[in-house]
Amino acid sequence: MSPSIQLLKDRYLKNIKENPELYIGIELEFPIVHTKGQLTDIEVSKDLMHFLVDALSLEVEKVDQEGGPIQLVEPKSQDRILFEVSYTTVEFAFGKAKSIQEVEERFRAYMEVIQEKLREKDHAIQGWGIHPNWDINDNRPVAYPRYQMLMDYLSMGSHQESAHLHDFPQYGAFICGSQVQLDVSKSNYLRVINTFTQIEAAKAYLFANSQFSGADWDTQISRDIFWEESMHGIYPENVGVNAKLFKDEDDFFDYLDRSAIFTAERDGETYYFSPILAKDYLSTSRIRAFGINGKEVSIVPEEKDFSSHRSYQFQDLTTRGTVEFRSVCTQPLDRTFASAAFHLGLLVNLDKLEAYLETAPFFERFGRDYKSLRRQFSKKHLTDEETAGIVQFSKDLLAIAEQGLEMRGQSEMTYLVPLKEELDL
Repeated sequence: MSPSIQLLKDRYLKNIKENPELYIGIELEFPIVHTKGQLTDIEVSKDLMHFLVDALSLEVEKVDQEGGPIQLVEPKSQDRILFEVSYTTVEFAFGKAKSIQEVEERFRAYMEVIQEKLREKDHAIQGWGIHPNWDINDNRPVAYPRYQMLMDYLSMGSHQESAHLHDFPQYGAFICGSQVQLDVSKSNYLRVINTFTQIEAAKAYLFANSQFSGADWDTQISRDIFWEESMHGIYPENVGVNAKLFKDEDDFFDYLDRSAIFTAERDGETYYFSPILAKDYLSTSRIRAFGINGKEVSIVPEEKDFSSHRSYQFQDLTTRGTVEFRSVCTQPLDRTFASAAFHLGLLVNLDKLEAYLETAPFFERFGRDYKSLRRQFSKKHLTDEETAGIVQFSKDLLAIAEQGLEMRGQSEMTYLVPLKEELDL
């Protein structure tokens, strides 16, 4: 086994249990929007963080370079409220929970306080996958090394002559997603990744919410293009829908070995560089790297740099013994938890889902190129045949998800109601 694959296996397999209890981890990103169409006042955002410390009895976990709070934690639940990349995006990263209701209850409590505070200054959290005022906002990164590094790294795209990249390297400041993490076991994590790869077309149809006004892209999910046609997507294995289903663990890690490493720490400083495939990283003699202060250095690759490895596939094996599902746009506020419920129900009913996908009529009609299916069914306008096919596929998946939630006995089926209404069920 190559050293890079061994390091990746050590990183991603060490916390996977044989028979884990199923917990739910939900992360929600939202734009903070000026309700009168003006740019978001980042002083309002920053004041909000200060206010929440006392209003919600939170502890400050991280501060920016001016000493202002940028990440807060609720000690008991381990929920976190933080800025995500920019001061115009707030993220709720909830501590693990046994049911979706637990998370929703806490979310509602936070939102009641937050929305009331923001309302005083004509601001609000809204349910969009793209900040509606992205083009006039202050899109600078939060004054914190990781976010500054990320924005500087994405800006390298303007110097990549061979790659076809979009012109919005600042996109990290204004795209918002809805992620869910679910516990997987050693015996099922690959099944979960393979199975959910096959349903990205339906997820595109059900959860699209990031149409972009800044470019003539025929898609309702601009976040896909932002990721795939940026520095993150120079190596296609690094982002998006997996290009294939994996035969076994070795096949999966061979694929992961072709994802990218683009950052390293030296003496407490964060550096970034042109992406290098994990498999080539340790055999690279020296790397031309850049600090967030513009300093250029030459660094020698080290094994410890794999500790910052992160791929951005839509079905992402994490270091916490979970699979993170990361292809869903932030949803309108009245259906915030529909995506989590959909994923949870399907995971619980995995056997049924696998059996259905083997013979699903949708694939007979449209083929099994899962990457291009996602792009096809996120278009702004579908043909009658496409609409009929994707609606039926989505209905079938929804029925399997609903059955899975019923098996849990937690009354979580209610979160699927907005999706059922959309499909006229």
